[in-house]
Amino acid sequence: MVDFKLVISDPKTGKSYQREIKDPNSRKFLGLKINDSIKGESIDLTGYEFLVTGGSDNCGFPMRKDVTGTGRKRILIVKGVGLRKTKKGMRYRKAVCGNTIHSKISQINLKIVKEGREKLGKEEEMSETQRVSEHTQKHRNSKGISSSQNSENFVESKISDKPKEEKEAKTKEKKKTEEKKEKEVKE
Repeated sequence: MVDFKLVISDPKTGKSYQREIKDPNSRKFLGLKINDSIKGESIDLTGYEFLVTGGSDNCGFPMRKDVTGTGRKRILIVKGVGLRKTKKGMRYRKAVCGNTIHSKISQINLKIVKEGREKLGKEEEMSETQRVSEHTQKHRNSKGISSSQNSENFVESKISDKPKEEKEAKTKEKKKTEEKKEKEVKE
């Protein structure tokens, strides 16, 4: 059974949409390489055309277009996908996936080349206020804030200067103790 997570990016709006495709439709992606195009009908998006821009395997290793084949390879990387540079001029040996989609790939990155009639995401149907409230609710849930607390209290607690005040109080205490020690030494 082959399942893929598709990350579809729209270059016009700058947004990305996620979709999961299951076994019968996902088999159409096997054997495609980076920079190959695929029709949207294969993933139930009529009128669309996509370009494969990359992906990653089940362990998180990224696909590179300059590495041929389906397996993982350790290559010497100077720049590009799979490298976060720390020093200028450094070269690193890193493991990356080949440019061909196979059964161990878990995520495929696609770019819209031609748009169809229907919208990709449910965000298009939401109003701006619904999007903002949904975002704040997700943020509050991740921080462990109950829904009974209103958002004003949440914002106030985030902006609070308590750590700064506490730090200032500690430095004042240190100065006082140092002054006392100096006075004792002089006496």
